[in-house]
Amino acid sequence: MSFQLISSRCLNSSKFSISSALNASSINLKRSFGSKSSSSASVFKTLNAQSLVYKPAQSQVVKFFTNKSLGSVGFVSSKWYRAYSDFPGNVSSTARSQTVGVGELPQKVDVKVNGGLKNPPMVSSKSVAYWLLICGAAVFGIVVLGGLTRLTESGLSITEWKPITGALPPRSLEDWEKEFALYKESPEFQQLNSDMTLDDYKFIYFMEWGHRLWGRAIGLLVVLPGLYFVARGKTSPQTNRWLVGITALLGLQGAIGWWMVHSGIDRENLASRADSHPRVSHYRLATHLGAAFLLFMAMTYTGLDILKQQRYLRNPAEAVKEIKILSSPLASGSRKFAVVLLLMALATSMSGAFVAGLDAGLLYNDWPLMGNRLVPSNNELFEKRYTREENPTNLKLIYSNMMDNPVTVQFIHRMLATATWTACLAYFIYARRRRNILPRSVYKGAHGVIGFASLQALLGITTLVYIVPIPLAAMHQGGAIAFLTSILVLLCRLRVPRPQLRKFLTLMSQSK
Repeated sequence: MSFQLISSRCLNSSKFSISSALNASSINLKRSFGSKSSSSASVFKTLNAQSLVYKPAQSQVVKFFTNKSLGSVGFVSSKWYRAYSDFPGNVSSTARSQTVGVGELPQKVDVKVNGGLKNPPMVSSKSVAYWLLICGAAVFGIVVLGGLTRLTESGLSITEWKPITGALPPRSLEDWEKEFALYKESPEFQQLNSDMTLDDYKFIYFMEWGHRLWGRAIGLLVVLPGLYFVARGKTSPQTNRWLVGITALLGLQGAIGWWMVHSGIDRENLASRADSHPRVSHYRLATHLGAAFLLFMAMTYTGLDILKQQRYLRNPAEAVKEIKILSSPLASGSRKFAVVLLLMALATSMSGAFVAGLDAGLLYNDWPLMGNRLVPSNNELFEKRYTREENPTNLKLIYSNMMDNPVTVQFIHRMLATATWTACLAYFIYARRRRNILPRSVYKGAHGVIGFASLQALLGITTLVYIVPIPLAAMHQGGAIAFLTSILVLLCRLRVPRPQLRKFLTLMSQSK
């Protein structure tokens, strides 16, 4: 059995004749399937030197695309998938198709404007990747702003959660007086800021309001363009799943933020702690920061992965060579090593959130020692009062101090940071010794990881030694995201594409 691909330039009418298309086209490629295998594949060339891949299905259906600007199309799992979606024009309005049964080709085939391909692309458009990276940058910014909000002790200035009406700040003196009166009822004002004036209050109000407004802007930045890209068929099924998760986590993050703030103004919650200092729960602070990190990583990694797949499609032959290297046991071990680095970096960041939530950075402002000792005494590391029990078990004593004792929390953060930096150095040495085997991009990624790890360690040490000045502390929080980004870049470079894309690239490289 044989198949024919007929390619033609732009058509002026909604119908065309197959015979006239054959005369007009300078390309008419034909390949035969072997009789021994019903799953053989055929690769054809379109007019603009892009590729079509067809895998026979049970229904044996041929689909014709008659737009000269149409990109590569792949057939996967008995469906057609557009593989190269970065088109010069509007595919949704220019893609024309007609489906006919094999052996039943009519003399004329009606061409219809479908308003977009029914099946989604195998690889998302570059514009989707750039949009996700912009969203990631916005999350990076709000994390830094959130750190500044906490460092300036502004996070508890707005005692109500109004997702819609709270987007506008007070506009009259009367409105400001109402907001200030609400703040005066909070434990923070009564215990710490009883001498605050209205002008002082406006500063901390705008810090928190700006943080919340930025969060609302990110919501719009994610939802509105996301709906547009999905509706226009610019996203792959894999990207769609990521977008659903990102959107859900973004909505949850807003609720987590208020849940965190409420812990600092709820008197019952404050009374239940070993330290009733009016501040947000460090558990909830770590949850809020962790969710932001997950959002950032999901957006950034998805965007980087789309760009990598698009690069593969531009040069399938080179892509196949790189994928072969990335599929080797050596690259697999390097990939697992990088995953360990990511987990260690996340654990260190979350312990840093505990340090920030407990103000543990204000203790032991020397390094590498802690009060002239490498390890503080057991009396400092394991205090009974943090268990809130008269006769706690050893397990309860250890766990409570690891979570609530500022001395123990700072010590854990130091140890995790040291272990993470050491692991990054080990990975750099590992990649350097194998630089002639691993792809050059992976070796350069290892340089980036150790560089950002060293910068972050330096920022942490200086922040501690200088007793947590606001600029250094904000840079240290931003440095944590930059360090995570370097590991994400490395992981993306080490990632092996999913099987359907690997097969598609192999067929494209063999067709040239």
